[in-house]
Amino acid sequence: MKHPHLLDRQIGPDWPDLSTADKVRAFEAVPFADRIAASSTYEALRIGAMNDPAAPAIRLLPNADPDETPITVTHGQCFARITQTANALHSLGVGPGDVTSFLLPLLPQSFFTLFGAEAAGIANPVNPLLEPYQLVEILHAARTKVLVTIGPMPGTDIWQKVQQIKGQLPDLRAIVVVGGAGVAAPASPGNPQILDFDTLVEAQPADRLISGRTIAASDVAAYFHTGGTTGTPKLVQHTHGNQVYQAWVIGLMLRPGQGENMLFGLPLFHVGGALTQGLSVLASGGCVVVLSPAGWRNPSSTRNAWKLVERYRPATFGGVPTVIVAALSMPVGEADISSVKQVSACGSAIPVAVARTYVEERKLPVLEVYGMTETASVHTIAYLDRPLRLGSAGHPVPYSRIRIVKIDANGRASGDCAPNEIGVIAMAGPGVFSGYLSAGHNQGAFVEPGWVNSGDLGRLDDEGYLWITGRAKDLVIRGGHNIDPQPIEEILFGHPAVALAAMVGRPDAYAGELPVAYVQLKPGASAETADLIDYVRERTPERAAVPVAMHVINPMPLTGVGKIFKPALRWDAAQRVALGLLADLPLDGGRPSVEAGAHPLHGSLLTVTIESVPETAREALARQVQERLGPLTMKHEIVWR
Repeated sequence: MKHPHLLDRQIGPDWPDLSTADKVRAFEAVPFADRIAASSTYEALRIGAMNDPAAPAIRLLPNADPDETPITVTHGQCFARITQTANALHSLGVGPGDVTSFLLPLLPQSFFTLFGAEAAGIANPVNPLLEPYQLVEILHAARTKVLVTIGPMPGTDIWQKVQQIKGQLPDLRAIVVVGGAGVAAPASPGNPQILDFDTLVEAQPADRLISGRTIAASDVAAYFHTGGTTGTPKLVQHTHGNQVYQAWVIGLMLRPGQGENMLFGLPLFHVGGALTQGLSVLASGGCVVVLSPAGWRNPSSTRNAWKLVERYRPATFGGVPTVIVAALSMPVGEADISSVKQVSACGSAIPVAVARTYVEERKLPVLEVYGMTETASVHTIAYLDRPLRLGSAGHPVPYSRIRIVKIDANGRASGDCAPNEIGVIAMAGPGVFSGYLSAGHNQGAFVEPGWVNSGDLGRLDDEGYLWITGRAKDLVIRGGHNIDPQPIEEILFGHPAVALAAMVGRPDAYAGELPVAYVQLKPGASAETADLIDYVRERTPERAAVPVAMHVINPMPLTGVGKIFKPALRWDAAQRVALGLLADLPLDGGRPSVEAGAHPLHGSLLTVTIESVPETAREALARQVQERLGPLTMKHEIVWR
């Protein structure tokens, strides 16, 4: 019988029994270094490719249509192209300490770039949806030597953004463009050379790394940006060992069959896409079925979800929770989805009401996971061979550890919490990074050496199950009372009309913040906001947590990876408050306009635009605006027109 886990030297023909903590400890008695068959992502991909070079590795569905003919890349072709990409970057001067950044949608070349850049030096996948000033901050902080991007094409402004920012990157030596035959150009004063990706790569050997590099597990493989949208970017440094561990552990926990398909829609700038799904599937000899260049952001991906399952027969249906929620509202119809053995999501918690529906109506176990960019993605999971506890993130994966700690004023652990006592979640293990690229970001990043501070609150129950209870930065602080949005959001998810729900704080002059909720209703559903507030009030004992307002919006703002983008909701809430406070401002031309959004200095800013006011009247009017908005925690500025 074939070895079931290509990256593990020790597992025999059968998967190990991990049904109890004692059995996991017995499994861990073999040192991890004796198990792992690859020290680098390049070697892990080689192992996956050599299992069956003719098998498909990437299938790109340009329109996320189950009936269309996919663009197919075999494992042999994929690994050859990764090697050629590494060699092309080496020819441009990229060495082990040099950074290749990329701004790409989901294309085969995106996978070649990610893993080819890691074989040549350091990869830096970046969200192309960010604003140009944010892209500059990240690419500059990474000291980008080569930038890989996409040429001009309808439906995307990535190339236009690159034109805006290329002159602000002093380390940039070359821009390599997918579909760039029409824009290729030699270097000129103030402009790096522009090269066509396929032309450059095809000229390289595919059978070896021309650098002769031997990649160690401790070598830096990639930077992943994380954190907020202002200030110096937080770049997480992953070693090859961090990333290979993630591929190994996902193979162990999900137990994919060799050659198995995974519906793939997460972007490669997210660790869930790059590692949990991308690297783990390819290193296991499986195939990523890419749901269009936009992934799950393409509405057709969700609309066709169950037909895609019928066509490609994945054993795991996975994505971010918003995908899992949206798919549940799509009728299965006559589609055969019997291949799916489990549902899993990364990025944030799956609402319990949604998980329960999958378990009770679809008869599918829901494997909640927990982790972060700093742990190379998944760090805990609901084990397949242990009882499921809906709402829990399960147990640490093998060779990883988790603690619930009390934090002192210096951000250090002052002791462990008792079972069921809420504290800060700290994590250690082979996936945990060693620090951010900028030393300044490491202040408070670790509660003890090797133990990363998650910034999340949680508890471990008597059976060792992890329960996430909130995130410090998501807390709504109402008059000094800390309100965790998650329980209220869970209540709203239980309402039959609600598809998505989020609670945020809106600024308030007296309380500092007041809780407000936003919901997106299911297709065809209707609900009165007052009834939704009553629904929450009847189900929570925490009176202060009942939203003071409820807003129905469609669509819910989402991040590039499908998480609810709460900053946009906070900005909307602040804008509504400001408009109310300025409603009686004495203006002949009507009410002022107000916009809230990100600001590089203040974090968030209210911009009040007032038109047709004589200069002689502006000072008095500005004082009135200050009187109304000054007590709010969010800064404001006035624009006169």
